Amino acid sequence: MKSRHLFPTKISALSTLIFLSACTVGPDFKSPAPSTSQHYDQQAEQRLGQGRNKPGEQRIELGKKVGGEWWSAFRSPKLDQVVRRAIDGNLELVAADATIRQAASSVAAAEGALYPQVDFGAQAGRARTHNAKDPSISNFYAIGPRVGFDLDVFGGNKRQVEEQQAFTDLQKHRYEAAYLTLTGDVASQALLVASANAQMRAVEKLLANDTKNLELVRMAHANGSTTQIDVSLAETRLAQDRTLLPPLAQQRDSARHALSVLTGKGPADWIAPDFDLAEFALPSNVPVSLPSEMAHDRPDILQAEAELHIANAAVGVATANLYPHVTLSASLAQAASGNGGAALWGFAAGIAGPIFDGGTLKAERQAAIDGYKATLAGYQQTVITSFGQVADTLQAINHDAEENLAQEDAMRAAETSLRLNQQAYAQGENSILQVLEAERAYEQALLGQIRVKTAQYLDTVRLFVALGGNSVGVFEQRLASRDERKPSYQ
Repeated sequence: MKSRHLFPTKISALSTLIFLSACTVGPDFKSPAPSTSQHYDQQAEQRLGQGRNKPGEQRIELGKKVGGEWWSAFRSPKLDQVVRRAIDGNLELVAADATIRQAASSVAAAEGALYPQVDFGAQAGRARTHNAKDPSISNFYAIGPRVGFDLDVFGGNKRQVEEQQAFTDLQKHRYEAAYLTLTGDVASQALLVASANAQMRAVEKLLANDTKNLELVRMAHANGSTTQIDVSLAETRLAQDRTLLPPLAQQRDSARHALSVLTGKGPADWIAPDFDLAEFALPSNVPVSLPSEMAHDRPDILQAEAELHIANAAVGVATANLYPHVTLSASLAQAASGNGGAALWGFAAGIAGPIFDGGTLKAERQAAIDGYKATLAGYQQTVITSFGQVADTLQAINHDAEENLAQEDAMRAAETSLRLNQQAYAQGENSILQVLEAERAYEQALLGQIRVKTAQYLDTVRLFVALGGNSVGVFEQRLASRDERKPSYQ
């Protein structure tokens, strides 16, 4: 009859423990609501959203996302090859890959606390008994498994697992951010090589004209039609224009070295190919995702969200620490002493909770809450900053188009001036110095045109990067690709 009363009591106690073990204190994480903003910069969007038929002008498609490998929009096979080489060899990506695997191992380690912990113990010794009637010496040993289990009644261990999982997500988004930065840097450095090469060719042409003009001025001076001042002026211009080449050569060489480093090689071990601006095509239509979608498109925003998730889980851990811990343990051992032996087993339940700690645990929970609030503000700032970056780049592209039109007008005017001055000089209506000035203006306009074109390309790269460059999820894609390439053994 007594056992009948004990059975419901045991069932009730077990049910209570199961119910409590399903309880997880602390706030459940929810992703922040997307931004309600629908624009980055309405003026720039309006101007760039209009149909433009003039060469060198671009149009944005608001509401469309960047897809695929964004750098392929420049239609440069050389660029595609170098970007792929950089993705495969960049050491920062290798380090980020290893960090993700390290974080994943930490998740597995944290998940281990959710399961019973089984240990094996053994003990042996020799003892002498003094207080017996006949003192004796005997051997003893004990061997067997031990099991311990934290019921995690209030979910502290689960929150720690959640925290580690969020940290793994953070590392994945850091990989995506490194990938985005890498591809943007490779495209930018390739364009700087192409721009330097184009400008150097223009400067070399300018120097050839300066040399030719100097010879003409010297001949005119020998004939008495010009003065020594004119000769000195022509010499000065040639000397000044020669100073334009070294900085451009340095820009080209530095960009080449940067490309080598980005691909995981030293500048002496791998030399980047020569790029030419004529090999690139400026994308005429550029997709621009809406601000409300930015939270899903940019790795840095997803990083900030993962950090917010970590802070939220830390609040749960600190909250669980305020409550008791319930543990179960059991052991089974084969023990012997002297000439006798026996099987020993044991089962125990324990509970431990804070009574007085001087306010430490409550202070730790409040610190975790304040840390969450600080992280939330940081997340919001990251989102706002991303909007500012896109807005700046849209305006830059808009002003690049305006400058390009002005530069084309300057180029046409310089070409006309040079042709008229050459005709007038041939007819004896003006001096060689006027021809020199016209040629110089033409070459300067040509250099200006190259610089404006370079700015258009670079700002387009910056826009792709500011929009996230379709980098979210690249780690999983590369992981799947690696798995597909692994040989299968039967």
